[in-house]
Amino acid sequence: MYHNEIILILSLLITYSSVLVLFHIFQEHGLYLWTIIATIAANIEVLIVINAFGMEMTLGNILFASTFLVTDILSELYGKKAAQTAVYLGIATSVVFTLISQSWLLYSPNENDFAAPAIRTIFSNTPRLMLVSVAVYVVVQLFDVWAYHKWWAFTKEKFGDSKRFLWLRNNGSTLFSQLLNTLLFTWGAFLGVYDTATMISIAVSSYIIFIITSIADTPFIYLARRLHKNQGKARAFQKSNQKMA
Repeated sequence: MYHNEIILILSLLITYSSVLVLFHIFQEHGLYLWTIIATIAANIEVLIVINAFGMEMTLGNILFASTFLVTDILSELYGKKAAQTAVYLGIATSVVFTLISQSWLLYSPNENDFAAPAIRTIFSNTPRLMLVSVAVYVVVQLFDVWAYHKWWAFTKEKFGDSKRFLWLRNNGSTLFSQLLNTLLFTWGAFLGVYDTATMISIAVSSYIIFIITSIADTPFIYLARRLHKNQGKARAFQKSNQKMA
């Protein structure tokens, strides 16, 4: 009865956990890798419309939300430039993937081919979605990085501690960014595809999901900061042992 809802909850937990696993293994390079994976997958997954939690929604929201978790972790641990690098990687990934996927449609399939019709169905709508996605991605992600550091400067000035109120700068930047993302992407991608009522339903449900995913990523960014701290201690310990040897 709650098939879609269970999958969505599991997807959220697995997605955010995957971000931490890649970060633990590859540090900031793992976060860059996840940005590329999530950008490609989210732009395909967004074509699927489902019903869940009593709402009509597109998929891709959780994957896209994970890119905000990535930029927030990078902002927190490596600085603004590192977060902007992730954004630029996402932009480059979208552009290159669009060009590659569109080249597939130029071929004349063999008479024994079975995949071409499905590929054409999926990717014939990709250029518009990708163009909108890239444009919105640039605006929203750069805004998110900017907002994160503005919140950080505010809390540091107000309370005199750069470590406190991580939850505030994380959620404060993401919730505003996701609202902007929801409005720009829904109307840019689906105007003329769905009627107004459906687009409003998609926008409302998408933002509700984004609110949930934004709040849900808070423990994960704290875990990422702890992982980074422990990794720093481990590296310092290794260097100390090497000097002693």
